[in-house]
Amino acid sequence: MSPSSNWIAFALASAVFAALTAIFGKLGVVGINSNLATFIRTIVILVVIAGIVTLRGEWRSPAGIGMRSWLFLVLSAIATGLSWLCYYHALQLGPVSKVAPLDKLSVALAIILGVLFLGETLTWPAALGAALIVAGSIIMVVF
Repeated sequence: MSPSSNWIAFALASAVFAALTAIFGKLGVVGINSNLATFIRTIVILVVIAGIVTLRGEWRSPAGIGMRSWLFLVLSAIATGLSWLCYYHALQLGPVSKVAPLDKLSVALAIILGVLFLGETLTWPAALGAALIVAGSIIMVVF
């Protein structure tokens, strides 16, 4: 795999960890409030990421980070937090086999938002893939 295609390995690893997130999350919210479960998850993530940043020597002064980066990182964090809260609550209420496919509609939505707001090009393969994700999610939830 060439260095320029490392993103593929990381994206596939992300998919594996996202699948494990669904399974572990479903098991973790049994008998506990989903908001508290999300809080505990967030604390663990904070500790793990802080450890990685420390071990890799990647700490940087917050003053050296531009306001635009701060704005979008804060907005991303808010969106992530709201997504996690909704996801864990959905896992608490419904089967992972239906919650996870609906959650993955985010892939199709991200493609659309990338085109609308980031000026990315919508290719036929991307449009078809997004349509298949939407169709697959509907089939998995309805049937």
